[in-house]
Amino acid sequence: MARYIYIEKANYVDDYTIQLYFNDGAIRNIDFGYFLKTHPHPQHNKYLKYSNFKKFKIVGGNIVWGNSDLEFDLYPLYQGKNPK
Repeated sequence: MARYIYIEKANYVDDYTIQLYFNDGAIRNIDFGYFLKTHPHPQHNKYLKYSNFKKFKIVGGNIVWGNSDLEFDLYPLYQGKNPK
């Protein structure tokens, strides 16, 4: 396993699921839907709209939306855990 784990790239799959590719070769499908639907907040409610949700980017080895409007802890994503 690599000493420092980070996301190299990510692809939209469907609904709120994104496939994450890590630098050690691990690939995880992560569903962000539960988090978005159960944690209403003005800063990230706009990402319930699929066209906005699909505008993620990889910054510093992590997946983010907007100007860090929405960002998640990297290691649970690496472990394949969907954000709660």
